[in-house]
Amino acid sequence: MKKHNQHLIDSQLQELICRWQDWLLNIKRYSEHTTASYTRDLFEFIKIFSEQKKTLLTITDFEQADIRTFRFFLTKRTQQHLEKSSIARELSALKNFFKWLNKNNYIQNTALSAISSPKQPKILPRALDVEDTFNFLDEAKNFSKKPWQGLRDTAIFTLLYGCGLRISEALNLNIGDITAENYLKIKGKGNKERIVPILPIVKEQIEAYLHQCPYKMHIGDPLFLGARGERLLPRIVQRQMQKIRLSLGLPDTITPHALRHSFATHLLSQGTNLRAIQELLGHASLTTTQRYTDISIEKMTEEYHKWQQ
Repeated sequence: MKKHNQHLIDSQLQELICRWQDWLLNIKRYSEHTTASYTRDLFEFIKIFSEQKKTLLTITDFEQADIRTFRFFLTKRTQQHLEKSSIARELSALKNFFKWLNKNNYIQNTALSAISSPKQPKILPRALDVEDTFNFLDEAKNFSKKPWQGLRDTAIFTLLYGCGLRISEALNLNIGDITAENYLKIKGKGNKERIVPILPIVKEQIEAYLHQCPYKMHIGDPLFLGARGERLLPRIVQRQMQKIRLSLGLPDTITPHALRHSFATHLLSQGTNLRAIQELLGHASLTTTQRYTDISIEKMTEEYHKWQQ
């Protein structure tokens, strides 16, 4: 916990927050990044609650917080011109902490359950059409300083599209994560593992890169390396994607994540079962995967209007 936050709460509340963080990391298996984000969001509430109370906060204050307390917090954050998505995220962290306090009998306070998250505009994921996707993959090798790096970039982008991976999942792969049966062992959000089939073309691109890579690699070493032999960073991939995007005249919405969306959208358009796509993508909820149904309808409508012209 950051020291500059400790003056807002007493030692008992500090200890409870530390226990909550430990629960998020070790029981819920949240990443350090997510846990840190949840903690920051919680302290946004603590700062406003402390200003309102004009005193050092205790666990008793949390137990006595009523619906007006939470509405005051939401009003203040709205007045600070915070986006609805950020307010919803902070509210989610706050609800998580209160739920944990209640479950472990530190307090009994369910007032927060009456507060709904602000409604947000429905934003559909951006996806490339099939032709643009293959043009993108063809161009990937042309924007690196050395041939082996071009092969590496092609392998990464082919992997994102061919297996529907998140960029973090692709860059966290190690030598040995591709099984003899041509499956990938992926560790996704919340450290949840899933098995994804790897297409022959994806494996071929990875093998072509490994054949030209100047660094010797062993089982357990990072699969994708940077110029100095270290694990490749996401910003390098994002920078390469920007170069390719500008070359092909593609919009800024085409990010590494767009290749994952394209994977799902193209599978759906070919009649793949939505539940199967959920498994491949590692979505915890089918609701998340159902967004691709909307994309396909949007795409069909777009094509219909083109045909009518």
